[in-house]
Amino acid sequence: MIVTSSETLPRSGEAAPALHKLSAKTKAKAVSMLLVAPLVAFILLVFVLPLGGMLFYAVNNTEVRDALPGVAAEMAAWKDEGLPPDSAYAALARDLKAGFGDSKLAEAGRRLNYERSGYRALLSKTARAVQAIDHPAESWASELARVDARWLEPATWAAMRRAIPALTPFYILAALDLRVDDHGAVTAAPVEERLYVDTLGRTLWIGFMTTALCLALGFPLAHALVSLPRRFAALLMMSILLPFWTSLLVRTSAWIVVLQKEGIVNKALTGLGLIDAPLELVFNRTGLYIAMVHILLPFMILPILSVMKGISPAYMKASASLGAHPVIGFFKVYLPMVLPGVGAGCLMTFIIAVGYYITPTLVGGAQDQMTSYFVAYYANTTINWGMSAALGAILLVCVMFLYATVGRLIGVSRIAGIT
Repeated sequence: MIVTSSETLPRSGEAAPALHKLSAKTKAKAVSMLLVAPLVAFILLVFVLPLGGMLFYAVNNTEVRDALPGVAAEMAAWKDEGLPPDSAYAALARDLKAGFGDSKLAEAGRRLNYERSGYRALLSKTARAVQAIDHPAESWASELARVDARWLEPATWAAMRRAIPALTPFYILAALDLRVDDHGAVTAAPVEERLYVDTLGRTLWIGFMTTALCLALGFPLAHALVSLPRRFAALLMMSILLPFWTSLLVRTSAWIVVLQKEGIVNKALTGLGLIDAPLELVFNRTGLYIAMVHILLPFMILPILSVMKGISPAYMKASASLGAHPVIGFFKVYLPMVLPGVGAGCLMTFIIAVGYYITPTLVGGAQDQMTSYFVAYYANTTINWGMSAALGAILLVCVMFLYATVGRLIGVSRIAGIT
């Protein structure tokens, strides 16, 4: 006989509220997910997918494989150095005959041209010649050598072998001024081709200096916005936000007018007798810093201001009442509380600064162009998506490293304002 206590069995009247409460929580969670879904979809479409596409194009390498499938198969089986067997020459002739006049062959030629100069013309010339050859007199190697002697050079086939894999480190290495030689070793690029590392260093330095100048101006301005009377603070805030009310191109062009030799600044300095000859304030690093600081200053002030508004003046008064000097109180009490706003402002300003393109192009000189200039050049002018994506990926890695460093020092949650 089994005895069941009535206390262990849920009463029907008590189960209904529990189920109702669970259902309400489920409904609330479902509503929250539906409300957040458009934002998640937006982030995926405009941020994650383009970023993933950029990273993919930085290593994508299907042009030669698609245009010359027979050669790709032969290169996969050929493990030696020097010249490949005659079957590889025969596969090349077949692929060139099949792809003659196809845009894929032109794409393959352009890709091979990055590996070895003159390869595109070599492919076009050989493709035209093999159309009239049905059966080689001796071998396909000798037939192609009659068309162009470069087919008997090991360097020609070494370039072909490097360009065959579907994924390649070529663009990433080139963005770091490196290359793979004919023996498969990673070496430094020729001196005349070393350009991108210096450009990356210049980009990071300009971003750092712009961020430092914005911080030096933005911190006292944010403090003034908190301390001044409401009327004066409103006027100061309107002046700070004024750059947001005009387009970036208009603001940058306006600085050219203001800073040129016959501009307002030089005329004012000359009229006051402070200078004898006009200063070079535009189309150089000085003009670039002035324009970028003016444009990016609000991105530094606003995060700092949002944190300062939440700090009570009683903290500094308490430190002074305990005998702390105002300078010590600032560094020991006030600054640690403002630090999350400073970190957020510096990150935002630096990330935007290193990605600038219009301002350095218009206001900077020839030696002030940043990585973004070459990203745009390869994407819009030469249509070299791989190189453009690789430069962007290198810049992204630098920014993410900076973000991780600042997040580790200050805390990502504090920068984001979560805690």
